[in-house]
This record gives sequence, structure tokens and C-alpha cells, in this order.
Amino acid sequence: MPGKPADELKSFYEAGLKQNGIVGSSLAVIDHNKVVFRDMVGFQNLETKQPIDENTTFHWASVSKTFTGIAIMQLRDRGLLSLDDPIVKYVPEIAKAHDPYGPISAITIREAMSHSTGFRDATWPWRDQPWQPFEPTEWSQLVAMMPYSSVDFAPGAKFSYSNLAVVFLGEIIERLSGDPYEVYMEKNVLRPLGMDRSYYDRSPTHLLKYRAHSYQLEKGKLSELEFNFDTGITRSNGGLNAPIPDMIKYLNFLTGDPARQAEYDAILKRSSLQEMWKPLLPVPVTEDFPSRAGAHDSVASSFFVHQDRAIQLIGHMGWQNGFIAHIYFDPAQRKSYVVNYNTEALDPAQNTRKLNEQLRDWLIDHFFSTS
Repeated sequence: MPGKPADELKSFYEAGLKQNGIVGSSLAVIDHNKVVFRDMVGFQNLETKQPIDENTTFHWASVSKTFTGIAIMQLRDRGLLSLDDPIVKYVPEIAKAHDPYGPISAITIREAMSHSTGFRDATWPWRDQPWQPFEPTEWSQLVAMMPYSSVDFAPGAKFSYSNLAVVFLGEIIERLSGDPYEVYMEKNVLRPLGMDRSYYDRSPTHLLKYRAHSYQLEKGKLSELEFNFDTGITRSNGGLNAPIPDMIKYLNFLTGDPARQAEYDAILKRSSLQEMWKPLLPVPVTEDFPSRAGAHDSVASSFFVHQDRAIQLIGHMGWQNGFIAHIYFDPAQRKSYVVNYNTEALDPAQNTRKLNEQLRDWLIDHFFSTS
């Protein structure tokens, strides 16, 4: 994206950040594994005026789910599970949940990956005091609440986002591999991809200085949030921290590179990735899944598909504790982009999610579109 298009994107992006009160953000646009646009704006720490740069580590929230899905597919390809296996086969504790639609054994791994199990969205919906844990820290806490949990619709009948179901996938990864979730991901995904500055939950001491602080802007008031937090048992659905250069390595893996395909196939073969991107169920247009007229979203397996005219983008969003993140890629064109904002602006006039939607549509019109 050289020349005028890059200048126009820079103006659009930076004006949007300023208008919406974003403290810091970073954007990279990639075409055939080459970064064609890169912009780093604002501060990773407003108090010290430390600028966003290539070393800045962002929190990726639910973008983490795509990594969990890849781990599940690795285990599938090694013959350790089937996507149509019942979750209860590997996580028998969920049998204590109330399922008015039939046996718990009918709920499959594939349905957990496509958010169609019928389990609730929130992992821990009972938090009503600030002194209570940000997220449950141990699996035993969820097991204790399982008899008070229910399946809210017939599994497979529709899409309904479920963080809880992705925790079950994390448990499967641990139990079949024998490794803690973070160790498995480092050994089998992050390090093989060269994502050497990526990690889960609280920062290692030597990397803490690169960690982006996070903020919330509401009713014109900017507040700093806890940025170096522990996602507890929910790490499989939202625990990843990484700098943008590491996420570019991830996107290059997803879009593919003929020169590196043998290396990438050793992590997960291309056909298994493509299997993950097949649309399975429609996703209604909501605040969390906005689409302009004529566009729509579908859920796939640990990814979402955004269809806008002839353009089909695969991706995933994430928001948690002030961070707003998104990856999108078009494997057919081998184009992609990644963005993270360290400020969640919540007001109608200043709104990070609205800006993120506008950025996606601008890139569809000016980068992904071939017409």
C-alpha cells in the first residue's frame, strides 16, 4: 500500500484515534507476507509518556481463542480426539450441569469451537463486588458451580458466544497433552512460529516495561485500568499478550507462504486451517458483531467469517479490560491486518468499537477490494 493509499489510511486512522480519545494504538497491514503499512500512535503509558513502538506488548483478549482452536486441531490431526467427540468424554465434570434438551454427551467439541453448545457466555457471571477475583483462578471453582449452570438451548441449534465453552477446550488440551495450557501453547504454537515475545497472563519481569497500560473513557472521563492481570482459568479464551511483530508472524502463518509451507504444515497443515474457516452458523448483527448494509458474519471453528460483497475475511475480535483488538485476513488474496487499541471509549461520540468497525470497512474498500 505505497503512496497515496498509505497516506490516506494514515490520515483516516490517526484522525479516528484522536477523535475517539484513544491513548495508544498500533496497526499493521500485510500483503503477501510483507508489511505494506505500519503505524504506531500515542502512548503505552500515559503517565510516563512512553510511546507505542514495535516492542509494545498488547493484550489480545478473545483473539486468544483462535490459538486454542489451532491447538485442538493439532490434537485432532494427531489422532487424539475427534471434533464430534462429546466434551464430557474428556471433561466429565460438566455432566453435573443441567441440560433440559437431552444428555450432556450430545454436546461436542465442534460445538464449543463454534459457540453453539448452549452454555452461557460469561465464565464467571456472579462477580458483583470489586474485591472478588477478576476471573476464576482455578478449574475447581467452575466445577463447584457446575450444578448451578445450565444449557440454555438445544446444542448446535444456533450461535451464542460462550467463553465458558472455550475453557472446556483448554481443559481438553491440558488433559490430552499432559502439559499446562500455557506450556502446550509455547511448545506447539508460539515458539514454532517464532513468537518469542508472546506469553499468557502476567508479564515476566524483564518484559513488564514493554506492556501497554490500558484505559477506559466514559462520559468524558479517562480512567486507567489494571493492565497486568491474570486471566485465571480463562486463559484459553483470553489470556494472550504479544507485540504486533509477533502477531504479524501469526497472520503470515494463517495467510500462508509457499516458501515456508513445509515449516507451517509442521505446526498445522493447510487443509486443517481451511477446515476451521468454513462458515457454520449465522451471527446476528449486534453491537459485538456490527456489519454495514449488505454485509454479514458467520461463526466458523474458533474463527469468524465476515462477508462484504465479494470480500470474505476470516478473523476474530477481542476486548477486555480496556484493550480492543482485531485480526482479519483474506487467505485467497494473502492479505491481512492487525490492530490493537489500549483504550475502550464507551460513549456514542467517542467509541473504540465504532472506530474499529470503520477501520475494517475502510480497508475492505481500499485494500481488500479488487474492483
